Amino acid sequence: MKARAALLLLVTLAFGAAPFLTPPFRGYDPALFPVNIPRPSIQPAGYAFAIWSVIYLWLITHAVLGLWKHAENPAWDAPRLPLVAAIALGSAWLSIAPVAPIWATVTILIMAATAIAAFLRADTETDRWLLSGPIAILAGWLSAAAAVSTGVVAAGYGLLTDTSSALAMIIATLMVATTVQRRKPRMPVYGLTVIWALAGIVVANAGLNPAVAITAGLGIAAMALILRATLRA
Repeated sequence: MKARAALLLLVTLAFGAAPFLTPPFRGYDPALFPVNIPRPSIQPAGYAFAIWSVIYLWLITHAVLGLWKHAENPAWDAPRLPLVAAIALGSAWLSIAPVAPIWATVTILIMAATAIAAFLRADTETDRWLLSGPIAILAGWLSAAAAVSTGVVAAGYGLLTDTSSALAMIIATLMVATTVQRRKPRMPVYGLTVIWALAGIVVANAGLNPAVAITAGLGIAAMALILRATLRA
């Protein structure tokens, strides 16, 4: 257990350092795609990405405390391996994204899957805000981010129109997020993070693409209802 706790701290520190070692990422370069879309509709407004500061700090706190005080605790150990996989891939993702959107999308889909697996394995009753909370925010953001990446690539390669791609990915995000949140009713951070991402899509598309803005807004309402229902259960 202690070795896994140490490995988690190591990859989390590398994850936190990655933004300082790579150029700032502000979305895929439209020039990399056959269909040039200057601002994909599925992409949230820039302010939404500020959540990464919270994610980094919360995950580092989780990893430090996990090694320092909970290295041999089975509840803390249960989500470590999938969380290590998600965070290790995240450390490399910023180097992949500026040059290879398809591979970056494959990578972030795996990151999302492993982060969700870690969240589902996390005990939401034991040290919930330090154990499951930071995993929940990572899983919630990656659930949305994986859909954003997929939507940008699908539209950029002409598989769907920009609007169709955005609508499909909002629906896909909700399908995943509602399923996950129902399985972890005691940790609302996951659903709240998805709502944060959807709000960024609403802001980005308000007045520009009403169909996408309205659909994202309905998604927020749906997630809010799921959270209300699960917390009351």
